[in-house]
Amino acid sequence: MSRKEDKAAPAVPTERERDAEREKLYRLLGHLPERDLSISAQLLREEEQPQYKLEVLLLDLNGIEPVPAYLVKPKKRTLRMPAVLYNHAHGGEYAIGKAELLAGRSALRSPPYAEELVSRGMMALCIDHWNFGERRGRGESELFKEMLWKGRVLWGLMVYDSIRAIDYLFSRQDVDRRRIGTLGMSMGSTMAWWVGALDPRVKVVVDLCCLTDFQALLDTRGLDVHGVYYYVPGLLRHFTTAGINGLIAPRPHLSLAGNLDPLTPPAGLDRIDRELKHLYAAHGEPDAWRLVRSDTGHFETTRMRTEVLSFLEKWI
Repeated sequence: MSRKEDKAAPAVPTERERDAEREKLYRLLGHLPERDLSISAQLLREEEQPQYKLEVLLLDLNGIEPVPAYLVKPKKRTLRMPAVLYNHAHGGEYAIGKAELLAGRSALRSPPYAEELVSRGMMALCIDHWNFGERRGRGESELFKEMLWKGRVLWGLMVYDSIRAIDYLFSRQDVDRRRIGTLGMSMGSTMAWWVGALDPRVKVVVDLCCLTDFQALLDTRGLDVHGVYYYVPGLLRHFTTAGINGLIAPRPHLSLAGNLDPLTPPAGLDRIDRELKHLYAAHGEPDAWRLVRSDTGHFETTRMRTEVLSFLEKWI
């Protein structure tokens, strides 16, 4: 791309064009279950925790295998509350999964996000993704290979489950459907911006430490810093990272990254930020896109936590 082209403000696509791009992106995710499958939810138990109410759920989202989930909500119920789909990280710690919402992990600040979100009047849902939490038991490479043989893509099924989790939130009478956000770190960050791009029902997107520009990752020979789950066949023939994230615009989107994080090469962050600033300005919503960078690695800082909560309070 030439310097002149790089600085040119992009034309704002029509909704029809954006929907066509979403459909093209979705098709790259392999053979997926139908989108209109019925969803069922089994409440296994409900617990009164000091800061919130906890629902322990077993969801049928995909018709293939059940999906364990945690939902936290304020003790003082209002008629309809904003809701956040919280996406857990990877980190090679397959046993954590949805428990990250309640207990956090070493790369995240304290207190856990369950407490932070509920204290601000939001409910939060976190599911165990394929091969994590109560769905673990197969190696990631093993599962990826099995799905590949069957015409499936591991990341595709993970994204599918997340979109269906939004469907579940929409089915609840205590959720304000106009105020749904998604949030996550690392693998959860990538999930947040994929789901935000594919599902316009998501009104606010927050990603921490994984807005990875694909070409920059290639340039720095960083492909192995991501697990095999991350790779979608044929993706680079059709989309850049900025192109996917552009499907979120003009909805509010906060990204937080460390300049020393090998998963987010700085040159790639520069490119994404430049393109999205132009796109949000073209939409007339320059303040709805924000990239906050720190000279740190792959972990959440105190400043990041403050930025996340302020952004959610402002936009959700």
